[in-house]
Amino acid sequence: MRPFVYRRPGDARTALAELAAEPGAMYLGGGTNLVDLMRLGVLAPRTLVDVTRACSDAIEVRPDGGLWIGAGVRNADLAAHPAVRRRYPMLAQALLSGASGQIRNMATVAGNLLQRTRCAYFQDPSKPCNKARPGTGCPARAGDHRNLAILGYSDFCVATHPSDMAVALTALGAVVHVEGAAGPYTVRMPGLHRLPGDEPERDTVLEPGDLIIAVEIPALPYAACSRYRKVRDRASFAFTVVSVAAAVDKSGGTIRDCRIALGGVAPVPWRAERAEAELRGAPIAEASFRRAADAELTAARPLTENGFKVALVRNVVVRALLDLVGVS
Repeated sequence: MRPFVYRRPGDARTALAELAAEPGAMYLGGGTNLVDLMRLGVLAPRTLVDVTRACSDAIEVRPDGGLWIGAGVRNADLAAHPAVRRRYPMLAQALLSGASGQIRNMATVAGNLLQRTRCAYFQDPSKPCNKARPGTGCPARAGDHRNLAILGYSDFCVATHPSDMAVALTALGAVVHVEGAAGPYTVRMPGLHRLPGDEPERDTVLEPGDLIIAVEIPALPYAACSRYRKVRDRASFAFTVVSVAAAVDKSGGTIRDCRIALGGVAPVPWRAERAEAELRGAPIAEASFRRAADAELTAARPLTENGFKVALVRNVVVRALLDLVGVS
């Protein structure tokens, strides 16, 4: 047992001050990821600053149809909210597929966005890992990488981002509201999470000590026609092999607009912008959906053991789009 100091501030500015004053301190939300990493010995914070009272746990429906979601909202509450289920079904489905009921009851929105990779090398302190211990190497490239990245990775890291919720929020163009040392600012998704480059230890663009206070989902009327489809190794709760969040705006027999994001394929929730561009103005047909998926996959660089993900992404994207437009 490693001793640590526990603090529970009542507002965001106090939380920032307490974290800055304590070397080795970390924020604690629901703890569903951080506590696991502490038990494994991956992380050993000297101080935990519990922000569950410092961040709002309210969900506000805006007049234009958008949503304002406090960083402390529990995943279970967000998935069950009537406005989420009606206006953004892909988000509710992503949350429900992401974890068991017990975990959803504890996990917070901000914590979900900031959870760390489940790469086996990152979670084992006895193994080299550039993300956990910069400069030690990435043995996953030649080792166990079946469920790791085919897009956006670097020579320094091939891990994938584990969040289902973040994939849906990336497709929806969510705006993350942050309280930093210099004051509040916003980050649009995609854009919160970083590709590894030569600094894989940095998962996001946030500076040390920055605190997410809310997530805003801009109004997107056609998001009511959306879906989250997830493929995993077992039917019970498991991390993504491949997933897709998709929303479609159709007019007659044509795709007028769309949003697509992928999970389980990159170090970040992956916005499929090439596929979206291919689909805009395209006829509603399976051939159009396959061309769109192939356009996105031109950038894929599968490793030795995860090449199957290329075909799997194509099939999952096509199936999700066919379901959305009502084509069997």
